Amino acid sequence: MIRELVKTSSDELKDEELMHMLISEKVSANINTDDKATFGQRASDAVARFAGSWAFIFSFLGVMVLWMILNTLLAAKAFDGYPFILLNLVLSCIAAVQAPLIMMSQNRQEAKDRARAENDYHVNLKSELIIDDLHLKLDSVLENQKKLTAEISSLRKELNEIKSDPVSSDTNQNQ
Repeated sequence: MIRELVKTSSDELKDEELMHMLISEKVSANINTDDKATFGQRASDAVARFAGSWAFIFSFLGVMVLWMILNTLLAAKAFDGYPFILLNLVLSCIAAVQAPLIMMSQNRQEAKDRARAENDYHVNLKSELIIDDLHLKLDSVLENQKKLTAEISSLRKELNEIKSDPVSSDTNQNQ
């Protein structure tokens, strides 16, 4: 996929221009938007962190069990009798407030993930361009090496011919 992008972009830009354009962009390994977060955003992140923990689950179960036991033991003087209507209302209110806070936190995390993915894409594209450039340079070096090898072989062949033909070497020395 990146090769296709590089090939389509090479029609518009040269690889070096594209590389310089990518290098000039701010590409950061640490994408951190917590510094700019508002109080509400930090609060929603804290609620989401706590609501997604075992501590929350165990404490919530403990409060519910304690509520039910207390109201069952108080029987006639209970503040929330057996069907536990008040407990049901409290649970519904907690869910109604907690769900949007968790969604806000997830949306912020999704934005961070999107920024990281964009950053990774740019880094990968730069790396692909650099590798392609290195391949071109290596191909050029190999081509030059083949030419030099062929030239050395032809010079050796000429030298061997001169050594094997003493008559021509004597005439060459006399001249």
